[in-house]
Amino acid sequence: MPIYKTGKKNRDGLQQYRVVYNYTDSSGRYRQKSKLVYGMTEAKFAEAVFNTKPSPESLQGMTVSQLYDIFIETKKNEVRESTLAKTKGNIERYVLPFLAKTKLSKLTVSALQKWKNEISKMDLKITTKKNIYKEFSAMLNFAVKMEYISSNPLQKIGNFKDAYNFDKPEEKIQYYTAEEYKRFIGALELNTTRDWAYYTFFSIAFYTGMRKGEINALRWCDINDNILSVNRSVAQKIKGKEDIFTPPKNPSSQRKLQIPIPLAEILKKQKEVQKKELRNWNPQMLVCGAENPLRDTSISNKNIELAQKAGLRTIRIHDFRHTHATLLINEGINAQEIARRLGHADATITLKVYAHLYPREEERAIRILNEI
Repeated sequence: MPIYKTGKKNRDGLQQYRVVYNYTDSSGRYRQKSKLVYGMTEAKFAEAVFNTKPSPESLQGMTVSQLYDIFIETKKNEVRESTLAKTKGNIERYVLPFLAKTKLSKLTVSALQKWKNEISKMDLKITTKKNIYKEFSAMLNFAVKMEYISSNPLQKIGNFKDAYNFDKPEEKIQYYTAEEYKRFIGALELNTTRDWAYYTFFSIAFYTGMRKGEINALRWCDINDNILSVNRSVAQKIKGKEDIFTPPKNPSSQRKLQIPIPLAEILKKQKEVQKKELRNWNPQMLVCGAENPLRDTSISNKNIELAQKAGLRTIRIHDFRHTHATLLINEGINAQEIARRLGHADATITLKVYAHLYPREEERAIRILNEI
């Protein structure tokens, strides 16, 4: 299927392309369709639409299972493999077992309400149910975009709701105070190379707020003088796949962080330990795992072990990001800088998560107003 440049550009400077689709109709006659779009991204999507668009005859009998196959094939080019794996898991476990053979033309509001009732009975967290709904709805929105169906019937019944939400206290983020973190990391005895790897991992998490995948993908060549560059991540939990190194979660996640002195000293020692252990050491090696990333399961187990030794509650690995952010908030660092350090797309995300941790700002605001 050819894609041609037309030589024209729009106001944003995007190149115009003509996407051509050649096919043979049901009577055996040669046909051609074309579409004008701006930008190579839209051209590739138009190409995918042409490639996967069924004939009118097959469209009448298309099932949810067949839609799923087309949806996943297209989505492969648009999202990370880790994201794709989550989508596949949700739909394959909670949608296809109920609706796989259902034709799109028979996907009525009543049929979908019946499906929703079945999922509601399952012993799943409300957040999990909501994610299932979002994945299924995204697949049906795709069907609308592809002109397989005229509208998304799932939107008429709405997402799952927690009937008892008003009785539940607001879920608070978990984190360690600076003193608790000192107890936590102090419980780690540094006897082996592996001990130093874990020590370095948790230290980076505490002092930078980096994500687990970002820390595991960090190489020595990403550290220059006192600047640490976050420019990639690694995903481990994709069934049947080796570790996958990718750019970070979003463009704003690619960032440069100044290294505080305590962390710089830890990194210096970690490099010495690695060089002593590995004759083939080079700057392309991983800061924590050397030749291979530390395993997610091993990190989690070590986290639980150290918390128990230190007499602390166990928090998730992701909560070390909260620990980093909370420490800075309590010292008056503004949300914009915290957002930059965490790699958030903008400060509104940071404020949404951590707004309740800014009590000092309210007190300061009242003091200023009282003094006018």
